[in-house]
Amino acid sequence: MDTTPLNIARLSAEAALDKKADAVAILEIKKLTSFADFFVICSGKSDRQVQSIAGNIELILKKQKILPLGIEGMREGRWVIMDYGDVVIHIFYAPVREFYDLDRLWGDAPRVDCAIGQ
Repeated sequence: MDTTPLNIARLSAEAALDKKADAVAILEIKKLTSFADFFVICSGKSDRQVQSIAGNIELILKKQKILPLGIEGMREGRWVIMDYGDVVIHIFYAPVREFYDLDRLWGDAPRVDCAIGQ
């Protein structure tokens, strides 16, 4: 299995979409910062859905032997951050995503197609 940062980001996006995540985006941030290559950002309509999305991403990546460095916010389900080194995944409860607006904050970052093999 391809464990490049781009493929990890795409696997994460697909796992999020499997749980009906909204507004899934992959941002390539490697030219804008030194701490990661990609952000995956998505939303859920409830704290339970946010938790479900995060759980599915963790499960899918674990099956590929890709383990997180850390996961924060899972219990509350408002904003879950999953750190996979070069890939950082942000799963928001929709109103929280709107408030923090990472999409605008990182607006200079190119968007990447979510589909594997693209």
